[in-house]
Amino acid sequence: METVLLSKSDIEKVMTMKDVVEIVDKTYIGFGEGKVINPTKVGLDLGETAKWPPYKGFMNAMPAYVGWLDSAGIKWAGGFLDNAKVGLPYISGIICLINPKTGQFKAVMDGAEITNMRTGAQAAVTLKYLHNKKSIKIGLYGAGMQGHYQTMAISQLFDIEELKVYDIKSEASEKFVSDMEDVVKGNIIIVDSPKEAADGDAVICVTQSKDKFVKNSWVKPGTILFAMGSYQECDDDFILTADKIVVDHIGQCLHRGALKELNKRGKITEKNIYATIGEIAAGKKRGRTSDKERLLCIPIGTGAMDVAVATIVYQRALEKGLGGKFNFV
Repeated sequence: METVLLSKSDIEKVMTMKDVVEIVDKTYIGFGEGKVINPTKVGLDLGETAKWPPYKGFMNAMPAYVGWLDSAGIKWAGGFLDNAKVGLPYISGIICLINPKTGQFKAVMDGAEITNMRTGAQAAVTLKYLHNKKSIKIGLYGAGMQGHYQTMAISQLFDIEELKVYDIKSEASEKFVSDMEDVVKGNIIIVDSPKEAADGDAVICVTQSKDKFVKNSWVKPGTILFAMGSYQECDDDFILTADKIVVDHIGQCLHRGALKELNKRGKITEKNIYATIGEIAAGKKRGRTSDKERLLCIPIGTGAMDVAVATIVYQRALEKGLGGKFNFV
């Protein structure tokens, strides 16, 4: 069987952010209906938190089966903090698709672009079920690549009437404003302190920071805070006093990112999680029940989203005759 090989360029020819938002939405519903198989990701620490080896990176293996597409596959992807020093992107990865009936490899493709797009779409789709207005104000921590994708995805579903952005690198914030001025309908405001960015209907954290820089006292009633970084970006008090905690995958979110430390200390367990995004999307649980609730949302990312997007990419690439082909056997 020939395996189709697809580059980032091939993916960009057949996939838009609008497409990805729709695919992520359908896949969340699949999660809620029990029609997705998504084991907890397996991580390889290459110095991200460990002292050895000293490469300041990690890789994750993320397998999944997505029922609504009858597709299975795995993503092998990670991030390396020192890549910027040698002109490489932080995120790298590949996605492999198989025939779920035979296990034969159908496609191998770039995973970085799909990772970036679906990560942006995850917060946007979550907001679809938790924010009941067409317009939205955003506070954004992190003006890098993912900050761009978050903004582009949210603009597919909402009119962004104001966006406050904070980044430790002023040049990153300035570039963000230039890049996103045609995407954001309202004003983009560069703020000088972290506190100023904690002001919006949605506050989105997409940084590589290991500091708990968002303070509980900054987060106003009615705020939906997205903790999407690899580490804990908001302080313990906010997590412990949030009215609801909503996650995409309970097993993963308890052991990585915002909840990891508190879970290790026994202060946050599965009982503290109100719902998964899939349960809300499928109508099995209500979203917010008051516009004063402070919500903590953690769509940390699942292999199912990667497999779903990659499957549509593969189908469209076949139609257009894109990519190369290779026989492994």
